[in-house]
Amino acid sequence: MSLDKILSIAGKPGLHKLVTQTRTGFVAESLIDGKRSTVNMRTNVSVLSEIAIYTLEEEVPLREVFSKIQEKESGEKTAVKHKDDKLKLEEYFFEVLPNYDEDRVYASDIKKVIQWYNLLHDHGITDFTAPEETKEEVKAEEESTEK
Repeated sequence: MSLDKILSIAGKPGLHKLVTQTRTGFVAESLIDGKRSTVNMRTNVSVLSEIAIYTLEEEVPLREVFSKIQEKESGEKTAVKHKDDKLKLEEYFFEVLPNYDEDRVYASDIKKVIQWYNLLHDHGITDFTAPEETKEEVKAEEESTEK
């Protein structure tokens, strides 16, 4: 399953996977307990594939951050827990993404990234590569900026 179907829903803990759309919203299933719930269109929902982390140069897509964590941990869960103290979390995140913007990426954001990575790992969602059409769009965009 790709990150395009994984959601963060305001007011609900953890992550959810998109099950189906309805007339007034959609049905989501919690990755924590498997319970399904309906979510209306007014609810603040973020798709993981659309989230990015601020760095000093640019914004790095969350899928790339997850890939770097996966590489650092050799495909295993993170060495730190999302409930560890702020300093420990920041040190760990600095090892993963050394140029992250410390003024705009808060400890609460780092906690979410670590918690989400471990939750995805627990559910066997470990393919963080971009979908093929996205790769082609990026390549075409790079070629056009080179000209």
